[in-house]
Amino acid sequence: MASTLSKTTISFTTLPSSSPSPKPLLRFAPFSIPNTPSRSQRRSLRISAALSDTAAAAEPFASRFALDEPRKGADILVEALERQGVTDVFAYPGGASMEIHQALTRSAAIRNVLPRHEQGGVFAAEGYARSSGLPGVCIATSGPGATNLVSGLADAMLDSVPLVAITGQVPRRMIGTDAFQETPIVEVTRSITKHNYLVLDIDDIPRIVNEAFFLATSGRPGPVLIDIPKDIQQQLAIPRWDQSIRLPGYTARLPKSPNENLLEIIVRFLLESKKPVLYVGGGCLNSSEELRRFVELTGVPVASTLMGLGAYPVGDEKSLQMLGMHGTVYANYAVDKCDLLLAFGVRFDDRVTGKLEAFASRAKIVHIDIDSAEIGKNKQPHVSVCADLKLALRGINRLLESRGLGKKLDFRGWREELNEQKKRFPLSYKTFEEEICPQYAIEVLDELTNGDAIVSTGVGQHQMWAAQFYKYKRPRQWLTSGGLGAMGFGLPAAMGAAVANPGAVVVDIDGDGSFMMNVQELATIKVEKLPVKILLLNNQHLGMVVQWEDRFYKSNRAHTYLGDPSNENAIFPNMLKFADACGIPAARVAKKGELRGAMQKMLDTPGPYLLDVIVPHQEHVLPMIPSNGTFQDVITEGDGRQSY
Repeated sequence: MASTLSKTTISFTTLPSSSPSPKPLLRFAPFSIPNTPSRSQRRSLRISAALSDTAAAAEPFASRFALDEPRKGADILVEALERQGVTDVFAYPGGASMEIHQALTRSAAIRNVLPRHEQGGVFAAEGYARSSGLPGVCIATSGPGATNLVSGLADAMLDSVPLVAITGQVPRRMIGTDAFQETPIVEVTRSITKHNYLVLDIDDIPRIVNEAFFLATSGRPGPVLIDIPKDIQQQLAIPRWDQSIRLPGYTARLPKSPNENLLEIIVRFLLESKKPVLYVGGGCLNSSEELRRFVELTGVPVASTLMGLGAYPVGDEKSLQMLGMHGTVYANYAVDKCDLLLAFGVRFDDRVTGKLEAFASRAKIVHIDIDSAEIGKNKQPHVSVCADLKLALRGINRLLESRGLGKKLDFRGWREELNEQKKRFPLSYKTFEEEICPQYAIEVLDELTNGDAIVSTGVGQHQMWAAQFYKYKRPRQWLTSGGLGAMGFGLPAAMGAAVANPGAVVVDIDGDGSFMMNVQELATIKVEKLPVKILLLNNQHLGMVVQWEDRFYKSNRAHTYLGDPSNENAIFPNMLKFADACGIPAARVAKKGELRGAMQKMLDTPGPYLLDVIVPHQEHVLPMIPSNGTFQDVITEGDGRQSY
């Protein structure tokens, strides 16, 4: 494949490493398209056409233009998106991007879901991508429109979400003159995108769009930005659709098939182990079937990161649920006591490891990851495989099956030890008389939806409770901002998921602080008729910061109260009025006995719905391992009703 590619003209940005390294490494690795919901099945990625004339010939594209008909650059861009199989974009217009919007009105294939803020648009594109496995597409104008995408791009970079962001730019002759609404968005986003482009030649549009989708979806997925000056959008040209991508340096560095000898060593480690544990992350989302087969063959218990929830069914008997700062006691116990840590599709994040020296200190570590930059970055493994995890797991499973080795593995004693920990330290919570515990609200939602809903969240306590108390059954069911921790993510992400998965139950479990940050998207879900259900856990505070104030700052409140100080008995602001302003039905519930009925009504009501659930601000997310702590430091008791 590489031999057919011509010389590249792009440069790559190296990423910083926290450990010394003789040379910088790049983020990259192989790609596989996961099973996706019904709407996504109707949209097939066509990036292979950039590499294969056969693929292009097998699936001819019907253009609305004649082959030799000149058309605007904006129309070339939109047709390039159509050729990628794009059916939905999240685009907010402005002066430098209005030509693109005019072209979108001429497309019969692409629907624009109009967000009410560019940040809402990029988070919606993320929700689309996270829930479907396909690249999300967002479009914004120059200047403030482009800079409003920054948080979403950083979020997609940290959580490895395939995203193509397109921005309008001032005309080429005005670049660098501090023109109206000019920002150098390529420079602004260089370190928070996998790659970005400034289009300076209209003839490059077809190739650049091909490359952008290939980069966003191959290897370790991530965001790619395309910045297009307005004069290029207006210029006329006849596009050449047969241009090959020009990324020889990138494609040459994509990991190859996993080394069979290394897979043999991993199997040998398994045979020698008495207490193995799987530590699985977001890199497992495309390999869920292979992961389940591996667990079926070996009986190894599974602990998941925040990003990996759903890759293995949370409710399964071999699941230890989430590990890390707010993970279960038994998941963290397993990692602390194990003799073999199988780290699959993870990056040893600080919220998981705590004090690195003490993390899995008794274990041999096997690290399989698609990104070579993550191997040994934080924790040095005994065996590492830089490869597509799907291929690696298939290889390991094949070895286990062909030699009947699964029958030789017996970890029942180890699982019984962990089951004792489950009995001693179950996820639990205390009651607040007739007040509604937030954990109870999520348990009721799990029960009423049979664990089948697509769940998005904002960031904070509600996010952790949603991770702990909803039993995710499958990958891409759980959408949350993990690495960046971006408040305001929940509602627009649910919006994107609803677009990608028509007919699915989509619930935004949100906190009042996070919800307020993108509350304007209520207008979008109403106008677009998106049946997003909002379960708002309203405690009138920035709950997670309050918890840290309680634990480490003697409960001194430093601007964490979100209500009206002049009337603390009132619920402020009145979230029901926000919903009413957008014509969305809403209700408030404050007593435990009324919750189930109110939630059932929310789920039964057609279209969007907001349920404002008033919860006590004194509740804490437990268990909790303090930052840079160890398993021995785990906190399992207490809340804001007592002093520390």
